[in-house]
Amino acid sequence: MKKRLIWTSAIISSVLTASATVAGFIASNRLMYVKKKDEQLILERETTAKRYDEVWYANVPKSEQWIESENGYPIKAIFLEPHDTNRYVIICHGVTETKVNSFKFARMFERMGFNSVVYDHRRHGDSGGKTTSFGHFEKIDLKAVVQALKQHVGGDLFYGIHGESMGAATTLLYAGMEDTADFYISDCAYSDIYEQIVHVMKTTTPLRTTLALRLASLFMKIRDGYSISTVSPRESVQNIQKPVLFIHSIHDDFVLPKMSEELHALKQGPKELKLFEEGSHAQSFNKNPDEYEKTVAEFLMKYELLTPKQQETHQNSVEVVPTRIK
Repeated sequence: MKKRLIWTSAIISSVLTASATVAGFIASNRLMYVKKKDEQLILERETTAKRYDEVWYANVPKSEQWIESENGYPIKAIFLEPHDTNRYVIICHGVTETKVNSFKFARMFERMGFNSVVYDHRRHGDSGGKTTSFGHFEKIDLKAVVQALKQHVGGDLFYGIHGESMGAATTLLYAGMEDTADFYISDCAYSDIYEQIVHVMKTTTPLRTTLALRLASLFMKIRDGYSISTVSPRESVQNIQKPVLFIHSIHDDFVLPKMSEELHALKQGPKELKLFEEGSHAQSFNKNPDEYEKTVAEFLMKYELLTPKQQETHQNSVEVVPTRIK
């Protein structure tokens, strides 16, 4: 009887261990290899919406660069240089998107007198990298892009970083690591990826326990070399001294606007928060393009981040941004 009990316990333990292993592997796979959007559909979407202009792109002065990441793979970047200036903005797209989604922001900054750098995150578009890490490895890639831009322009570089969704989280994680940019714009960032995934699980799946996520985090540590609990912009934002503009839509039910409100509250020093009345997740610009540009221009003017000529150009066109800017 005792031997049978031992064997039964051993079998049950083995089954549970095997089940946990399978569950952890599947759950970590879903995060590490999150399904991306079709690149051709992204191009067609942006072209149809007139956010991507083929004629503009064909004629704007530009150069393509491959930038080697410390993570061991190449990053594909495009330096868009319509102006003879040392003023640039690096633009970071969201998860499942590509650099094509960044062109609309490049054109916005072009109107403000900036050149720009758009690039593909790891495992997206033309860049290398096998997994998505929601900002952990991406912040190191962004560091490489910053270094390449500094080498390209020289010591008098003046630059900002704009990120949307995962790109915004990556921007804040990078800034908390080395606060070298002159300003940052964070559009619908999550304040903590663990909490963000829990929110998505509870609102889009029958799962109501964090067991699967805890297993996924354990397996990601083993398989990809980092703990998902370290991807926390709320920790990084407290180290940023330069001006930050936080943007979100109040109707975003994917990454809740309270996350940007939390990040804004935690950030010390110069900062602004703009909550748009229209748009879902990562749609603030698409639904409010004019107000979005005015918000950015007003932020840059407030902290004297535009040249006198640029400020004069926008002074009369920028209205006071209504109500929800703090």
